Amino acid sequence: MSLKVVHPTINTNSLLRPLPDVDLGIKTDATTIFLSLNRYERKKNIVLAIEAMERLRKVMNPQEFSKVHLIIAGGYDERVDENKQHYEELKAHVDNLQLNRNVSFLKSPSDDVKRVLFHCCTAVLYTPSNEHFGIVPLEAMLLGRPVLACDSGGPLETILHDQTGYLCNPTPESFASRMVMLSRDHSLARELGGTASEHVRRNFSFQIFTSKLNGIIEECN
Repeated sequence: MSLKVVHPTINTNSLLRPLPDVDLGIKTDATTIFLSLNRYERKKNIVLAIEAMERLRKVMNPQEFSKVHLIIAGGYDERVDENKQHYEELKAHVDNLQLNRNVSFLKSPSDDVKRVLFHCCTAVLYTPSNEHFGIVPLEAMLLGRPVLACDSGGPLETILHDQTGYLCNPTPESFASRMVMLSRDHSLARELGGTASEHVRRNFSFQIFTSKLNGIIEECN
């Protein structure tokens, strides 16, 4: 018997519901917004997103960079020491790099807030290396947002390089080079996002999941 893979799915109906009226509490006049959505854990390598912003500042002029903003949002539990420690580490890193005007933090966004964040952003930065399958890239792509991810682990199975986003080396320089492109060309971001949404609908919907699973079961009977 040959080995077959049935990828996890996402709740497309829930994600595609009308957006609620939500105040994110973030004040920015940025025209380009990057979103990092991960739990506040060191293995998620959120620091890579911050250092990519620092690299971006070095290759953009000040006026251009002032219109770029990074939102870092993720699961946070006061009872978990690592969450508390790493959140403070990331905030301190932003302070040390003097990126406060360009980086905002959110703790434990609700599902509705997550959907609003996806709709507000230009692209999603997915920074873990050798991550498991990963649901965030699928959610982002379904909602028409390209994903920049490390070129290892789950994203290799979900992101089509140069079509639905970019698979990058896990370095600030690699991420920043793609962030510059999307910051300067929003039509490119929209084009990638459109392809990304169609890619998820065709390959990772619940209907596709059940069809593949039923097919395998029938083959085994």
